[in-house]
Amino acid sequence: MSAQEKSLPEPVSTEERRRQQRREHDRRLLQRDRELEAARRISEALFQHLSTDELVEKALQTALEVVDAESGSILLADSESKQLVFRHSIGASPVQAGTAIPWEKGIAGAVFQSGEPIVIGDVKADQRHFPDIDALTQHVTRDMIALPLKRWEGEPIGVLEVLNKREGRLNDGDVALLSVVSAIAASSIEQARLHHEAKLAEVVRLLGDISHDIKNLLMPVFTGAGLLEGEIRDLYEGLPDKNRTKAEAGYKMCQEVIAMFGNSTRRIQDRVKEIADCVKGMSTEPIFAPCDVHAVMKAVFEALSWQADQKKLSLKSEGLDRMPQIIADERRLFNAFYNLINNAIPEVPVGGSITIYGKEDPPGVGILVSVADTGRGMPPEVRDSLFTARAKSRKAGGTGLGTKIVKDVVAAHRGRISVESTVGVGTTFYVHLPVSQPVS
Repeated sequence: MSAQEKSLPEPVSTEERRRQQRREHDRRLLQRDRELEAARRISEALFQHLSTDELVEKALQTALEVVDAESGSILLADSESKQLVFRHSIGASPVQAGTAIPWEKGIAGAVFQSGEPIVIGDVKADQRHFPDIDALTQHVTRDMIALPLKRWEGEPIGVLEVLNKREGRLNDGDVALLSVVSAIAASSIEQARLHHEAKLAEVVRLLGDISHDIKNLLMPVFTGAGLLEGEIRDLYEGLPDKNRTKAEAGYKMCQEVIAMFGNSTRRIQDRVKEIADCVKGMSTEPIFAPCDVHAVMKAVFEALSWQADQKKLSLKSEGLDRMPQIIADERRLFNAFYNLINNAIPEVPVGGSITIYGKEDPPGVGILVSVADTGRGMPPEVRDSLFTARAKSRKAGGTGLGTKIVKDVVAAHRGRISVESTVGVGTTFYVHLPVSQPVS
């Protein structure tokens, strides 16, 4: 027998071919059963009345269970900042919710841009790997599957990442299982979002009705205050000079109270409109004019003095009277600082304080207004989500609209806002505003 004849493979017998076909058929049946089980589990987990956060958490848990992986994350796209934001993470070193990466960077970015899944046996050898997240969490990523979370026949809304299979390596069979999970999860997340938007639309409609009703209810107060002012003025001026001198203090107090009625009426109308605009995601153009921030803050203190007095809190200011006038929308600035201080009052224990500091920063160019409280502070996950779409209120029944109003006002003035907070110590917000606004 020649060497060439010896190297030829043995012909496969009919019986062996049948066994191979049966094995392939069994493998396909097993894979189909696994996919059906994955569909059943994700459907059972998600087809409930859940919030978006609960949906994300259950989807990720199910994804890890069906492929027996150690850890994973779901990132949702934020079109405003063009980032992928970690919404939920599971594992020994989970990524903190709210951590964001540019949506064109890393493996997750590649999947989001292409809309196609990726399976990687050795992540560290892949040039697309974004090592900053591993460095941040001290996590060691070995193998990975990343899949787009896509609307039906639509663009991706985020990315599902699964890391480190416990036995063996993640493979194409796992991709098929996770594709089932990601498709159903994306549909459920999108449905939850649409449901939330529908509820907001109803809230907007109700706010419009409420705003109209409040305006009608306040009109008699506003008109009555004007009539009362005229009557008191006539009575005061009709007094003999001797009695008029004695009544002067009371007359001035009545004028102040009536002015307070008028100002409060306008503030209530503005406040309701601001909330309605915030919910709608809309806002009228700001009306810029010379503005005295010290006077604005004095009005805020007057509006919130009753709440502060009830808790025996001191509202203090330092340096505001030495700041220059700025070009700003006075009504909006009032709403922004009203929200910051109003949100701080419930967080400050009895006898605490809220202090407003003001200074030029830098001189002639901008101002810095700091709102510092001696409250309970915020944990990092709450602090880092402020002024984002993920902001949540810690107050019972709170909506988180207050922080969004503040963010929108600062943005309208081309300013910036930041926050420092330590649990058990307090919180300080820093609002930087320009002295002037560019001519449009």
